[in-house]
Amino acid sequence: MSTPLDNVALDALFNNARTHSYWQNKPIDKALLEQLYQLTILGPTSANCLPARFVFVTSQEGKQKLAPALSAGNLEKTLAAPATVIVAWDEEFYEQLPTLFPHADARSWFTGSPAFAETTALRNSSLQAGYLILAARSLGLDAGPMSGFDPAKVNEAFFAGTKYKVNLLINLGYGESSKLHDRLPRLSFDEAAKFA
Repeated sequence: MSTPLDNVALDALFNNARTHSYWQNKPIDKALLEQLYQLTILGPTSANCLPARFVFVTSQEGKQKLAPALSAGNLEKTLAAPATVIVAWDEEFYEQLPTLFPHADARSWFTGSPAFAETTALRNSSLQAGYLILAARSLGLDAGPMSGFDPAKVNEAFFAGTKYKVNLLINLGYGESSKLHDRLPRLSFDEAAKFA
């Protein structure tokens, strides 16, 4: 049985954690980004399919390559972030299933249905993006997930000739907390949930 997290951990992951748009001029060590990846892949995905593929954009060259795909509202904060993670999904993630899920012939579940494979990959890479945000917070980083970009331009710039497709972008770094807005409203339980 799992032990509930204490309030310090809950505050770091949820209660006090925020989406950041402004960043301290402080780089992220590549070893920390590798540790972040190792935590992220421990989160559950259906049939352990792990369809997400990650590009950690940390160089100025990489940022300039990404810049033309960004919406105007996301350009400045992305260029200022120490790292931007392109979270993509692998169209042929199922080719790894004989290793990742050896209990059954899970590969055959997807090879005959591209639509099922795409839905599975998109859903589970989105889960993995959520794990990445929580893992980042647990390691003392702040995150700013974004969907304001041109997917075709990201795919052309970073994934041409591959079976990878971008899902979303996540800026990472050490947030400038003095520039945070007040937390936006959330829906109450009764507005968004029910018992059945």
